[in-house]
Amino acid sequence: MKILVLNCGSSSLKYQLINMQTEEVLASGKYERIGEEEAFITHKANGKKTEIKKPAYNHKEAIEFTLAQFTNPEYKVIDNLDEIDAIGHRVVHGGEIFKESALINEKVMAQIDECSEFAPLHNPAAILGMEACKNVMPGKPMVAVFDTTFHQTMPKDKYIYAIPYEFYKKYGVRKYGAHGTSHKYVSQRLAQIEDKDIENLKIITCHLGQGSSICAVNGGKSIDTSMGLTPLGGIPMVTRSGDLDPSVLTYLMKKEKLTAQEMEDLLNKKSGVSGISGLAPDFRVIEEASNEGNERARIAIENFEYAIAGDVAKYAAEMNGLDYIIFTGGIGENQINIRKGICEKLKFMGVDLDIDANNMRGEEKAISTENSKIKVYVIPTNEELMIAKETERLANIQ
Repeated sequence: MKILVLNCGSSSLKYQLINMQTEEVLASGKYERIGEEEAFITHKANGKKTEIKKPAYNHKEAIEFTLAQFTNPEYKVIDNLDEIDAIGHRVVHGGEIFKESALINEKVMAQIDECSEFAPLHNPAAILGMEACKNVMPGKPMVAVFDTTFHQTMPKDKYIYAIPYEFYKKYGVRKYGAHGTSHKYVSQRLAQIEDKDIENLKIITCHLGQGSSICAVNGGKSIDTSMGLTPLGGIPMVTRSGDLDPSVLTYLMKKEKLTAQEMEDLLNKKSGVSGISGLAPDFRVIEEASNEGNERARIAIENFEYAIAGDVAKYAAEMNGLDYIIFTGGIGENQINIRKGICEKLKFMGVDLDIDANNMRGEEKAISTENSKIKVYVIPTNEELMIAKETERLANIQ
């Protein structure tokens, strides 16, 4: 079985075509600047990486051109599109409606649209991708895999907010979490590496990237996570504030005469470590500035590391113990000094980092010493493979 995995942004399209028998990625890439004359695709297949400039004024045009590359003699990985058995779509928010992945039909698409208010930048783009696939490949089974479903196992006392309960009942205001596909993949992968039953393990997964979240995985299930109602909550991120005293919002709105939308934009796009440092929204730039003595950059990174260490300690207490910590995501997999800084802040828990083992990027590797009471790993995430597996499972049921 061959599965096409799509991750649609408002002006972008990430994709992978996966052979499920071997789990080999036959082709992958990203279409950027959809909707513009300057749109282009970066396509990888047969060991070659090619950038092609091709205007795509909507997701349908982008998907049509992407599919054409799979059979293009220059990059050919399949003979015809009939070889694609099903399509898996990443969907950021499933609200309380979706407890697991779902075969896509008109009702499911309408329900995904209902959840768009919790992920206004993400869910509408996913729906555009689904509509495009229906037009380009009619009749192909499609599956929606949600970032939030892994966290549906959280107990109510962990996801409820301390505001009037009526708002949970009326509007579904509660913690939902995000990055569930990544947290699930790396925790299951760790159990494979260690050759242990995940039901007996207490794991904290740290997905650190442009968006970041921490998750407590007890017995293979999410029991708590840092992101909240939306992907804005939790630890500070590159441009997102994370959790704040709610009075900060109303105070600034009054002082700066900001609308609700302007406040939301400020918290999503102008805050986080970039907001503190005043530097470009690139963690590498901010870390380099900190190393060169930029005080605001140093404070921003310390703020980020302490927030993560704090959540790790909190979740260890919730699980009454901790066996493993996992770093994943673009920052977690590649920022050596960030991992070091976080682990140093967890020495009181018995975390002992192996400096030499930690001196690498993007490898699947244990980075703690043999004396460490808690074993620490770097495990590159593979959300696309998890989406493909879910798609295969549900497409076979159809």
